[in-house]
Parts: sequence; structure tokens; C-alpha cells
Amino acid sequence: MTPTLPALGSWGKQPLTQGSLSPGGSGKPSLLTPQGPVVASGQSLTLQCRSAISYDRFALAKEGARVLRQRPARQPQAGLSQAHFPLGQVSGLHGGRYRCYGGHNLSSLWSAPSDPLDILVAGWFPATPSLSVQPGPSVAAGQNVTLLCRSWVPMDTFLLSKEGAAHPPLHLRSQPRAGQNQAQFSMGPVTSAHGGTYRCYGSLSRDPYLLSQPSQPLELVISGEGTMTLS
Repeated sequence: MTPTLPALGSWGKQPLTQGSLSPGGSGKPSLLTPQGPVVASGQSLTLQCRSAISYDRFALAKEGARVLRQRPARQPQAGLSQAHFPLGQVSGLHGGRYRCYGGHNLSSLWSAPSDPLDILVAGWFPATPSLSVQPGPSVAAGQNVTLLCRSWVPMDTFLLSKEGAAHPPLHLRSQPRAGQNQAQFSMGPVTSAHGGTYRCYGSLSRDPYLLSQPSQPLELVISGEGTMTLS
């Protein structure tokens, strides 16, 4: 017998037993957050599940959690359904990997899961890495650029985020050098698409979704035109 989600008793939280989410077909929804994947401790967080299929309801699951959130779908326009999941003020408990599912009222089956969305909580421990760039913050299109993230406090991983970018932060394992931990993020040949404001964070292996304070922002300016994309 195919396991299914517990019957819908109310819109909100319901217990999640292992195997209760049963992908019932195609049409996986998408999961995103207006705040971006890196959020500050104490910031308000809302996740949005949406689909081009007219679902009646959506479910949000966090990897490793035993609570399932369900919300009725809204249809702001024809052929689009969505639901907002307000999660309140961010704490360390919000860090993790999330997926959402779409469902119909006349079926107990759910869609395939959305692609995973990692929520990273910044400012969870007080260390602040530094971020620098070689050959400098203003370069011509076509050059190679290296962003260097460093910390005197031991870090297992460094993450590099670009303000306003849709993609998740880049991750690199830290390497010891001259008493510090560091990671070199290489990109190039650069184009105007690489220009923008960057920050780096550190994390520890035991809590990969909890990040340090952000570095000071670094503005990268690209002069001229280019045709390559972020490597």
C-alpha cells in the first residue's frame, strides 16, 4: 500500500511520519524566499511555494523535522498557484534544507518535491571573516579575479555570496595558511555580470547551516563588456 500524507484536519502544522509524503506524479513546484538563502538571525522569514499547475494546497517539509506545514493555495492569476509560509523571526532552528509539494483536494497523493532550498542563518557565532580581492576591486572585462576570504578563528568552510544573486552562495573548504584559515574563490574571465557586492561567511561542519557574521561588503567593478559567465 502506498503511504500517503495524513488527512488534512486544519491548515497549519501536522505530525510528519516517515514516508508520509508520497510523490504522486510530475509537476514539481518551485520553492524560494524573497529574503534570499542567507538570512540574519532575528530577521523575518517567509518561504514561497509556487507552481504553474493549479494545485489546491501546498506542503512544506524541512529535512530531519517531524512537523509538516500545510497551506491552502492561492491563485493570483490563471495557471498559477502559490502559498506563503511565514516562519517568523529567524533563529538557529530555521537553518536547514527545505522542500515543498503540491496537492489536490480530491487526492491524497502529492507532487514530486521541489528542488531543495537551503536556508543559512548568518550571525549565529561572533567571528567575522575578512574579504579581499586580487588584482583589485576594479578590473577590466576578460581578466581573472580571485576573492580571498580569511579568518583568524578556525572555520571549516567559507561561503561567498553576491548581493541580489539568485544562485546559492559558493562553498569552499578552508585551508590553513600563516596561522589563518582561508579560501580562494576564483572567477573569470570576468564580465559585467560579475560586478556587484560580495560578502563572505564562515561555517563549521557540525552546523553547516549556521554562519558567522558577514565580512565587510566588497564592491567589484568591471569595466568594459564581456561574454563569459560566472565560473
